[in-house]
Parts: sequence; C-alpha cells; structure tokens
Amino acid sequence: MSQTSLLQAVAELASLAGAEAHQHFGSTLAVEDKADGSPVTRADRDAERLARAWIEQRFPSDGILGEEYGETRPGAARRWLIDPIDGTRAFVKGVPLWGTLVAVVEGETVLAGAAAFPALHETLAAARGEGCWWNGRRARVSSVDRIESATVLATDATFRRTPERGAAWLGVAARAATARTWGDCYGYLLVATGRAELMVDGDLSPWDAASLIVMIEEAGGVYTDWQGRPSAFGDGAVATNATLAKTLRDALGVRG
Repeated sequence: MSQTSLLQAVAELASLAGAEAHQHFGSTLAVEDKADGSPVTRADRDAERLARAWIEQRFPSDGILGEEYGETRPGAARRWLIDPIDGTRAFVKGVPLWGTLVAVVEGETVLAGAAAFPALHETLAAARGEGCWWNGRRARVSSVDRIESATVLATDATFRRTPERGAAWLGVAARAATARTWGDCYGYLLVATGRAELMVDGDLSPWDAASLIVMIEEAGGVYTDWQGRPSAFGDGAVATNATLAKTLRDALGVRG
C-alpha cells in the first residue's frame, strides 16, 4: 500500500474512531482508574474497538497496539497504533481539546499519522513525503524566531512524573510572549499549524507520540524526545517550529 493511501487511511480511521467517541462527549460517563492512575471510559473503549475492527477488516496481517486493549500480532512488520481519546480528563469534563490518534509504523519508523478533533471540527494528517494536511489544506509551522515572541505549551504545568522538566519549561515560559497548558495532542496541532512554537510532554506512550512526530516533521517542524532523539518511542516529547528548534532545546536542557 502506498504512503499516499496510508495518508488517506489514517485520516479516515481517526475521523471514524473520533466520531464514535464524540457520541459520548458531553454525556454522563462512568470513569474508571487504570493501573497507572489514568482515567478510562466507555467512550475510550468503544472508539478503540471500532478502530480495531476497521483495521482487522482492511489490513488483517498488520499488528495493532492500542491504549485500551494492548497488542495484537506483536511480530507483524507493520503496526497500527491507536489512542482512542488522547485527553480523557478533558473529555469527561466537557472540554473540547481532546483528540483521537492513529499511526502506522514499521519498526520504529512512523509512516503516517492522523489526529481527529471532532469537538473542534479539525483533522490533521500526515505521511512521509506527502506533507501534513489540516482540514484538507497544507499545514506549516510558524517562522517565529524569538522566544520572546513565541507561544509555548505543555500538557501539565506540574510535570508530575518529571518535575525537573517542568522547572525547565517554566523558565522558558517566563521568557515567552504566551505560555499555556493547552495540553495533550491539541498542543501539537497548534505547533503543526503555526499557532504555537513549542509543545512539550514530560513523558508519552508510543500510541500518543507516533502520530505526532510525523505530523510535526511533515509540517516543517522538529520533534525529539528529551534526549534529542527524533523518536516516537523515546523519552517524552519536545515539538517546535524549525527556526526556534535549537534555541528552545538549549533553553530546556534537552540533550543531544
């Protein structure tokens, strides 16, 4: 299957699974705590089940790794990574800044990825060499070249699991024009579409990160983990435009 058709496939699946989750948005849902302390609802599970059924019907030899139902065919050469609701805490509070993430990978190389934001009517999709597309038009990062003019974002200002990274982000935030915790995948959408210059997470799972790296890179930005490695399977995430990539990573103490 060509990368162009993978671009279409991830966009379609993210939209379908996102629409499934969106049926529950704004309703009263029972919220359970998973072993890692993160919340899960019927909406998360229904959306992932739909995504898995879609993949099984169209790509039965591919592997699947999803946040809610684990891994299927772990030895497959190609795998689909699914986060049915990235931002479940926002979702259950009725905050629209959540998204559905889908990516296709070979090994640790991300071929294509998409993020659907049904409550915002926005979709972002990208494939290697095919660009990043925002609601059907080309997405590009900004050309802002000074921290003092930048908008910098983080999922959670407390960085509970990585407080030293939170302290570094607060140092950058104090210099920036605007600092916000418009979190989860929404912040990466803003960087990829030129509406913010930095988005960071202290730690991320592969099903969170895989779609984000290809979207940021194909929009002309730079995505690394906190060790400076361009990987969706690494240590957290730092996404920036290209002009501020080195300056911001130096300011954050990113290695590499």
